[in-house]
Amino acid sequence: MKETKNKIVYGQICWRRSLSLFCFCLFTFAFLLSPPSAAAQRDYFTEAEIELIRDAQQIDQRINVLTHAIDRRFAVLKIDVGTPAKKPAGDWGEMPTGSRGEMLNDIKYILRKAIEDIDNLAARPDSMVIDPNEKKPKGYSELFPTAVRLLAAAATRYQPALKIELDKTTTESEKGSILSSLEMCSEITTAVAKLPAPTKKN
Repeated sequence: MKETKNKIVYGQICWRRSLSLFCFCLFTFAFLLSPPSAAAQRDYFTEAEIELIRDAQQIDQRINVLTHAIDRRFAVLKIDVGTPAKKPAGDWGEMPTGSRGEMLNDIKYILRKAIEDIDNLAARPDSMVIDPNEKKPKGYSELFPTAVRLLAAAATRYQPALKIELDKTTTESEKGSILSSLEMCSEITTAVAKLPAPTKKN
C-alpha cells in the first residue's frame, strides 16, 4: 500500500513538473500572439457546455466533458478522431459554430484547460471534490490517475487527425493552433506513462 502511494505521488510530481512549465510557456506565447480584440469577442465554449463543465466537479467527470467538447469541434470540422468510449450525460445543446480557424483554436484552448485542471489538482490534492452520493466515494489516488488516462486516451485519438490536418493547412494561424495541440497531446501521452499501472479489481 505504501509503495502504491509512493508511485502515485511520484506520478503526480512528474506530471506537475512536465506540464506546469510547458503550460506557462505555451500560455504566455499564445497570449502575446493573440489579438486582444479577437480573444474578447469569442467564447471557447457554448452556454450549454459551460453549464456542463460547471456541474462536472469530480476530475474524471470534468475531463470527460472537456474531451467531448473537443470531439464536437472535430465533428464540426468533419474530422474523424475515432469514437470515445462513452458520451458524458447532459444537455449539450446546439453544436458549436465558427470558422475552421476558430474551431482549431477552440481545440487548443480546451486541451490547455484540461491540462490545467489536472495540473491544479496535482498541486492541491486536498481540493478534490468527493461525490457525496456515492456509497464508497473514490479518493484522489483513484480519480487522479483515471483522469490522466482519460485525457491521454483522447490525446491519442487526436494526434493522427491533427497531423493530417497540419499537412493540409496553409494558413499560419491554423498551423500554430494545430502545432500547439500536437505538442500538448505529446506531453499528455508522455506524462501518463509515468503513472503506476492501474490496480486490477478482484
